[in-house]
Amino acid sequence: MRPDGYKVLRDGVSQAFTEMLHHKLRTALTLLGMIFGVGAVIAMLSVGEGAEREALKMIESMGVRNLVVEARPASGEALKAVREHSVGLDLRDVNSIMATLPFIERWSAQKRVREYSLFSAQGRSDAQILAVSAEHFALSSMAFQSGRGFSEEEDRHYRQVAVLGPEAARSLFPQGGALEGLFKANHQWFRVIGVLSEGPQSDAKIQGVKLGGERNQVFIPLGTALKKMDFKPLEDQLDTLKLALADGVSPSLAAASLDHLLARRHGGEKDYEVVVPALLLAQHQQTQNIFNIVMACVAGISLLVGGIGIMNIMLATILERTQEIGLLRAIGARKQDIERQFLIESIVISGTGGVIGIGFGLLLAVIIATAAGWPVGWSPFAILLSLGVCMAVGVGFGLYPAKKAAQLDPIVALQRE
Repeated sequence: MRPDGYKVLRDGVSQAFTEMLHHKLRTALTLLGMIFGVGAVIAMLSVGEGAEREALKMIESMGVRNLVVEARPASGEALKAVREHSVGLDLRDVNSIMATLPFIERWSAQKRVREYSLFSAQGRSDAQILAVSAEHFALSSMAFQSGRGFSEEEDRHYRQVAVLGPEAARSLFPQGGALEGLFKANHQWFRVIGVLSEGPQSDAKIQGVKLGGERNQVFIPLGTALKKMDFKPLEDQLDTLKLALADGVSPSLAAASLDHLLARRHGGEKDYEVVVPALLLAQHQQTQNIFNIVMACVAGISLLVGGIGIMNIMLATILERTQEIGLLRAIGARKQDIERQFLIESIVISGTGGVIGIGFGLLLAVIIATAAGWPVGWSPFAILLSLGVCMAVGVGFGLYPAKKAAQLDPIVALQRE
């Protein structure tokens, strides 16, 4: 931009702020529409973005290319009735799946152990104990801070080794040195061979699975638990199966084949549920798209109201400054100069409302996150888009008043009281 152009723009912006400060109350009322509209949109998009990131982390931890089979809990007479036809989810299901369905490449299994005593020489813990197969850590995309996961040989030979989540490691070994440390789970001693990396802290759940739940969990070999731990009669041998699909296989078609196999093995009893993370991801994305469309409509209405307010204040300003416009035209100002000045003022008003609205929206998002425990994810694109839309509203709703001011007859304008 040429120096003279920069000076014109600078002077125009300065004059716009002067006019805004000259009519503080009217300007403030005009800005409220932009501030609340933009603020509400920024806050909701931030909370929505945070929730989306957490959901994607959970789905990724389940594995987009995996199928998950979960045992459906039952008790009392209902459980007895189910057991007349089905023994529940167990390792024989795994063997049948691997022998029958060639598109399943790997598997892992999980069983919850009811803990009643969990301690070491340094401290106690309320961590959840999970018995898992050796592939569990790989299929769940778990990273290690130190050490390793247990092997299939350790699982097969009932080795008493364990992997700790970071919170469980801190509670059992508050003085450090969790790796190779010993602790007692129920009536069995275990040696720590691995500690997981820090994961997300959240209360969010998808399909009943808590995001970041492994932080306060203790993992022991599945074979060891089934051999040496106590379980209730008639309960499922396994709580969860995770099955990795081969490349190029449709998750939905694979899930249908898996469900057909399990239905035959379980005597038609629906004592299990097949979860398809890929479908969860697609459903979540569809829900998020609907949410974004709704928020875009709300934003559009809010900014439309704000734009009408800007047009109103600019038309009122023209009436108040009619003689000023006539004087400027009389001393040589061109129509485009008058039009440019009023357009700059309109953009400055909308831009100021947008900037304040963004700050208000970010503050509102933090308040919502703190009060409700919801996550927040900042989206620079949403912030820049909101500011850009505000500027566009300033141009769109300021153009008509600017042209009307420029079209005033200087002689008539000078004579108006």
